[in-house]
Amino acid sequence: MKTLKIKNVLIAATLLLTSGTAFAQTATPSKVFFTREISPESLVAIYKALGVEAKGRVAVKISTGEGGNTHYLKPTLIRNLVEQVNGTIVECNTAYGGTRQDPAKHWQTIHEHGFDSIFAVDLMDESGQIRIPVKDRKHLNYDIVGEHLANYTFMINLAHFKGHAMGGFGGVLKNASIGVASTAGKCYIHSAGKTDDPRLAWTPENLAAGKTQDDFLESMAAAAQAVHNYFGQNIVYINVMNNMSVDCDCDGHPAKPELKDMGIMASLDPVAVDQACLDRVFNYQGKPGDDNKPLIQRINRQHGTYITDYAEQIGLGSKKYTLIDIDKQ
Repeated sequence: MKTLKIKNVLIAATLLLTSGTAFAQTATPSKVFFTREISPESLVAIYKALGVEAKGRVAVKISTGEGGNTHYLKPTLIRNLVEQVNGTIVECNTAYGGTRQDPAKHWQTIHEHGFDSIFAVDLMDESGQIRIPVKDRKHLNYDIVGEHLANYTFMINLAHFKGHAMGGFGGVLKNASIGVASTAGKCYIHSAGKTDDPRLAWTPENLAAGKTQDDFLESMAAAAQAVHNYFGQNIVYINVMNNMSVDCDCDGHPAKPELKDMGIMASLDPVAVDQACLDRVFNYQGKPGDDNKPLIQRINRQHGTYITDYAEQIGLGSKKYTLIDIDKQ
């Protein structure tokens, strides 16, 4: 893997402390919009329900999916929304080998999954990486993200809500933290600030999950907050609850989903929208052929729900929300 140079983004301390929205400091619950329909049209409708217009250079952050995976958000599903905002699909390289750590293989996977034939696609850390400030420095001194993040003025965090082998689940918080991080940045988060070297990040002494799982989850929350603060008011969050395997889109051979599709959630508050999805999964009355237990077990095994607890604690968002069903409007 070629070595990527690191640049520092100089952002005034006042911007770091005041940007974004202090959801947890208000008694008013955050608004989370919901639709049961999962379609190109409903994605546009729930985006519009947020009431924030994506302007300027718009990054649409998704996972393009590991080679062999079929659960990622398909280009045909997201096409209308990306075209609506004149957006660019943005991704970063992974840190675990596979078909997306090497940029050449990653571009091949992007092509095989049909993204570059429909959209402009930007592999943000292909030529370098930058550091952006973190507000919560319990584990991280900065967040290492793809260099091209600086080219965008607005982000749509478009996440596929599902399980994850290490985080328990993946939603918008994971998509903002691990998803926007470069290869080195992913290592830095996974090791809870111990190393950004891919050769060392997965050793028992440096792997966050090998010490305490909560260190890793806290690091993800801090990195997600860094990206949120970087964009300030110019970021929105959408979770698509389909193909909810216990495994992530980063798994080339994911388990078959045992829980049926539930719909789409969206909010200006990343904590609220992930919490709303968790609540929907945990409170669902499963039945044969539509079972929420495997996903709940995966989330609980990794103490996954702690990320929303900690993200609220550091002021990224609020677990309190009002659910607005746009199907009834």
